[in-house]
Amino acid sequence: MLFCWPIRVYYEDTDAGGIVYHARYAHFFERARTEMLREKGFEQQKLREENLAFVVRKMTIDYLYPAKLDDLLTVETKITHVQHTSLTFLHRLINQQRKEICTAEIIIVSIDTSKMKPTRLPESIVAEFKQ
Repeated sequence: MLFCWPIRVYYEDTDAGGIVYHARYAHFFERARTEMLREKGFEQQKLREENLAFVVRKMTIDYLYPAKLDDLLTVETKITHVQHTSLTFLHRLINQQRKEICTAEIIIVSIDTSKMKPTRLPESIVAEFKQ
C-alpha cells in the first residue's frame, strides 16, 4: 500500500540559503509514517495508552537533490517488511515535477513503554501490513 503525504517547505525547514536542512527530512518522514498509521486506525496516543510505542532502530537516508523554500513535496511511504517486533518503511520524497529528492529506509521497533524493551507488534498491525 502506497501512502502519500503532502509537505510544504517552510522557512523554519531551511538553512540561510533557503535549502532544506538535512535533519528536516527525518521530520518529514516521521510525519508521513504517523499519518499512514493514523489513516489505518493506529493512533500513536492510543497505542501509548496500551504501553506501546515505536522507536527508530535504523535510518538510512539518501539525499539526491536539494529541496528549497516554498517547494510543495510529497512523501510516498510504504511498508516493505513486517517482522515480529518491527516494521520497515521505504520513503520517497518527490517534488511537483515527480523528481525524487530524497529516499530513506527506516526500521521502527515496537516497545513496551513500561519496560522500555521490544515487544511483539499487535496482531491488528501485522494483519494490516503483512504482505
